[in-house]
Amino acid sequence: MSASPVCKLLMLALVGAAFCGCNPPSAPPADATGGHEHGDHGHASVGPHRGDLIELGADEYHAEVTHDEATHTVTVYLLDKEAKNAVPIPATELVLNLVIGGQPAQFTLPAAPLETDPAGNSSCYKLSDEMLCDGYCATGTTGRLNVEIAGKTYVGQVAAHRHEGHDHQHP
Repeated sequence: MSASPVCKLLMLALVGAAFCGCNPPSAPPADATGGHEHGDHGHASVGPHRGDLIELGADEYHAEVTHDEATHTVTVYLLDKEAKNAVPIPATELVLNLVIGGQPAQFTLPAAPLETDPAGNSSCYKLSDEMLCDGYCATGTTGRLNVEIAGKTYVGQVAAHRHEGHDHQHP
């Protein structure tokens, strides 16, 4: 059974988009937060929650992705240009599109507002899902995250997950 033309287009777009990310080819010197400068963008490559950073727009905002293998929970934090401060938005959910092992998968992460987020807004979105957690960690996983901030849609590219500099261990 072959994939539909729409699935083929989605997979091609996601794979091609993965090569447009903000990941430098080699690791520059560590910064004071223990991360690495992200090219010439002036922010660490590891976020304040020790997760992977995803550039949104032309480095206008960032999403930080963390995962807890014990609970199979993936959390996305929305951050400012410097990848330091929370950016609450009124969205009740975020959609994370991944290509895991060559297969497209879509995950809806509901809002999980932080105590500091204003009422009706959230800078944190999380989902407990074993397939998402394991898939995010799988070698070669790519994808995208669409986020609307202040009336503008931003697309962040998810590249293969890096394990260095994180507090968790993988089997």
